[in-house]
Amino acid sequence: MGRRKKGDPISGWLILDKDIGMTSTQALGKARRILNAQKAGHAGTLDPLATGILPLAFGEATKTVPYMQDATKVYTFTIAWGAATNTDDLEGEVIETSDIRPDKNSILEALKSYEGVIDQIPPKFSAIKIDGQRAYALARKGEDVKIEPRKVTIYDLSLIEHDTDTATFECECSKGTYIRSLARDIGQDLGCFGHISMLKRLSVGVFCEKDAISLDELQKIVHSASPTEALLPVEAPLDDIPALFLNDDEASRLRNGQSVVLFSKDGQNRMHAAGLDSKVEKNTVILTRNDDKPIALAEVTGAEVKPIRVLNV
Repeated sequence: MGRRKKGDPISGWLILDKDIGMTSTQALGKARRILNAQKAGHAGTLDPLATGILPLAFGEATKTVPYMQDATKVYTFTIAWGAATNTDDLEGEVIETSDIRPDKNSILEALKSYEGVIDQIPPKFSAIKIDGQRAYALARKGEDVKIEPRKVTIYDLSLIEHDTDTATFECECSKGTYIRSLARDIGQDLGCFGHISMLKRLSVGVFCEKDAISLDELQKIVHSASPTEALLPVEAPLDDIPALFLNDDEASRLRNGQSVVLFSKDGQNRMHAAGLDSKVEKNTVILTRNDDKPIALAEVTGAEVKPIRVLNV
């Protein structure tokens, strides 16, 4: 007889408004304990210094985490001018200083270099793996950490506020973008050095501030109502992929790991309604539903629908 799993089998997404000073793993652990959830994971790590949107997946929602990996993110952040740190934020040791302070026009001109696809070197104090070890672990030992540049996309970068010693920006960017690196590089370009003094994530994919709650708010909800009242549906991050409706027999087959083929007129009509036709790309990922209930993430090739991950909700 198998060991009974600890906690309750709840499923859904919690969009946490993370406080400053805790790691993403610590935030996940606290939320999991409050909800008494069996299984949990997070999509998109936030530094301890950073606040804002941290999507947490519970139960069956963890199966949809991979589909959040490519999600666009939006941040607001403040750069403090005049000093570079070894962590590229205010928690690190100052390694270079400057008396130069950039004016508004200089900043706006510098931002033009960060539009579109750029090469970016992640911070030395990051979770990037080098020869099997985390960069931050090597950096803490005092080792010379060399990280290869990687391509990221900056969709929009705007100056929000500016004074003598700081400037605040808003940035929409692709996965893999390090805002700390952005601050470091802008400071270097301006000849004054700079580091992050404030960082807040405003959105991850479809999840934004209106969806977010704090750990304190979560605790109150759990005390006064069902834990699931705080959760968004398992399929919440999948709004941008086609949704195909199945009948009861088709849904049952997918739940059992079997493919279905929709050659009938009704099946073809449902595929057309989902934006799928004979010209659909091979292995297109879709969400299948039955009576407003998600059934599985599936791949479509022609008229064949093959389950990838069955959602037991």
